Amino acid sequence: MDAKDVSIMKEIVAVDIGGTHARFALAEVEDGKVLSLAEETTLRCAEHASFALAWEAFGRRLGRPLPREAGIAVACPIQGEVLKMTNNPWIIQPGQLASRLHLDHFVLVNDFGAVGHAVAQVGPEHLKHLCGPDRAMPSSGATTIVGPGTGLGAACLLRRGSRYFVMETEGGHIDFPPVDELEDKILSALRKRFRRVSAERVVSGPGLSNLYEIIADIQSLPITVRDNRQLWTMALERRDTLAEAALERFCLSLGSIAGDLALAHGAHSVVIAGGLGLRLADQLANSGFAERFVAKGRFEAMMTDMPVKIITHPQPGLFGAAAAYAEAHS
Repeated sequence: MDAKDVSIMKEIVAVDIGGTHARFALAEVEDGKVLSLAEETTLRCAEHASFALAWEAFGRRLGRPLPREAGIAVACPIQGEVLKMTNNPWIIQPGQLASRLHLDHFVLVNDFGAVGHAVAQVGPEHLKHLCGPDRAMPSSGATTIVGPGTGLGAACLLRRGSRYFVMETEGGHIDFPPVDELEDKILSALRKRFRRVSAERVVSGPGLSNLYEIIADIQSLPITVRDNRQLWTMALERRDTLAEAALERFCLSLGSIAGDLALAHGAHSVVIAGGLGLRLADQLANSGFAERFVAKGRFEAMMTDMPVKIITHPQPGLFGAAAAYAEAHS
């Protein structure tokens, strides 16, 4: 057997850096695939002054030297010598990562690029049917991946035969698309708050508070919940009528935006991900998401025939960071 054909299992560090948390785990990879992902360690970004300090904190918790190879997902575009995240004060300099983290090899990928790698490699048991035809993901063509969390992430996965390619995008920063009269009013109100109203001003964790406050103002109702985390709890548990109305509008807008991105990508399927994606699984299934997703005029028949899934893997960002490293070094 030729030496270059020998497959070697490697242990690496998988990292997923979001707007609020940084997650770390050890992973085993071989032949372009993730073999295993150990239990994750989650650190609050605000409690660590830099990525390097958070990396060292993970090493101390692990209690042994870290592997010298890593797959690292970051919530920002991977461009230039200095990476500045939209919702996180950390600054990452790719050219200095190897020396600062004592790495021999690493792969740096956008956070939703990592989710794209996860979608490409997880089994069907981790892709729950949401709407459209209940069939397996297509083996070729494009898949749009959309996920609300601290912001709104988006990526495109392209399959060609046995290979796949992940295109990292900033689709969550497209303009917010109002579809009805209420959303016209929501957009008008948001323009008074922000110089530009992107989709993630509505479809994201903080976006629910924007919807809640604006709908309250439009309907002359009192605002009783100020904390965003509490608002999400009350909306998901149906403990507040106004919070529930804001969440329903959130689901409608997510359906519209997911459908728009699928059209833009020429997609054959869609996967909902993100920090809020799985929490919203039951809500989305019983909301107006599906109707908004397919409501694309002359393309409604095509949209109706498109399977939409929710990724249920507990750590798709970490799994995807490891998968991105495995794919790059296969």
